[in-house]
Amino acid sequence: GIHYLSQHCSERYEMIGQLLKEEEHDLVLLQEVWSESDYLFLKKTLAHSHPYTHYFKSGVIGSGLAVFSKHKILDTFLYRYSINGYPYMAHHGDWFGGKAVGMVILDICDLTVHAYVTHLHAEYCREKDAYLPHRVVQAWELLHFIRHTSGGADLVILGGDLNMHPRDLGTRLLLAYTGLRDSYTEAERFEGCEEGITLIAENPFINKKELEPFENGIRIDYILFKGLSRVSVKCESLSTTTGSVPGKPFPYSDHEALSGVLLLRSEEGGGDRPQRCSAEPDPGLVDMVNEARTEVKVGLHSAERMRGTVARMGMMGLALLLVELVIALVPWLAHSTEHAFPRASFYLLGALSFATLLLTALLYILYSTQVKTLQGAEDQMRLAVTGLQERLQKHSQTQPVEQGRVQGEPTSTPANSP
Repeated sequence: GIHYLSQHCSERYEMIGQLLKEEEHDLVLLQEVWSESDYLFLKKTLAHSHPYTHYFKSGVIGSGLAVFSKHKILDTFLYRYSINGYPYMAHHGDWFGGKAVGMVILDICDLTVHAYVTHLHAEYCREKDAYLPHRVVQAWELLHFIRHTSGGADLVILGGDLNMHPRDLGTRLLLAYTGLRDSYTEAERFEGCEEGITLIAENPFINKKELEPFENGIRIDYILFKGLSRVSVKCESLSTTTGSVPGKPFPYSDHEALSGVLLLRSEEGGGDRPQRCSAEPDPGLVDMVNEARTEVKVGLHSAERMRGTVARMGMMGLALLLVELVIALVPWLAHSTEHAFPRASFYLLGALSFATLLLTALLYILYSTQVKTLQGAEDQMRLAVTGLQERLQKHSQTQPVEQGRVQGEPTSTPANSP
């Protein structure tokens, strides 16, 4: 929904508002609402059906994340991802959006629901994905944000555009680490695009070159959920929109909308259920975290290499400025009023040197920040691997002892028996 760039923007927002008003979902999680005026239009349109709303602001143009709810919103929080593309890749625009995850806490029928909405960095080239380390780090931060903020929740829901395929590393890591369940695989009934695809090849608003390896499209939008504490939850049904809106020559959006029905059942004896989203000790999870570390290291080496290149360019700019200074001092040292170097060329070279030095300084700061961020993420993953391995070792040590006790109890003979 970028005005002057997106096609039929106003018409599609009217269609989306009408659809949401008619279907009356309990909770609506939207992404790419880039304009606050469009959010205010939806807020006005849905004032009666969804009186509780929140718009998450971030970055230069905003995170694009918005929540509309039938139920009262008790609290909100926004976490902005620490790494998110490059500002000089203006045609991609992810950096300017300030990609983030927004959390709202809701009261639904006396149950505490933590709902998360997010939008991760886009994938522009499957074969040479320069942003893969960024997206892996974002998935890592997302899963830890959910883990550490889900305490006290009865139900956790995550909805959004993850820009990752179901079998991608980030998706597998997110599901394995948090225990969240995918509504597409869990749904008892499904209606919509084949294989739950949310970015279809026939959509007129997408760049078809980005889907060349996938004839029909890809599934990158998700509704994930998990019951905590005293609630069990299952997905009764899931559906997607299927392209163009009836009576209109274009669809609602470049992505198909996901609509899910979750059945909540309160369980009084749910004391043994987990109190927050957390990972169970699993060798496969250790392998996934190690795989994520490898991708982060690739990104780290790339950022260090770019920082070195920028530093060398900066040294060249500094050297040119020093040459300019020497040239400027020549007439003064020679006690001459005439400048041996043409003034126009002198000033042009000076401006070029200063611009080079300024640009390289900004890029050096950018890449240094990315190096620190990637180093921090790799350190966290290394500690996580160590912790998971220790838990696995303790689990493997206690399990045989418990089995031995269970098997030995029937054959044991008390010391005072006849």
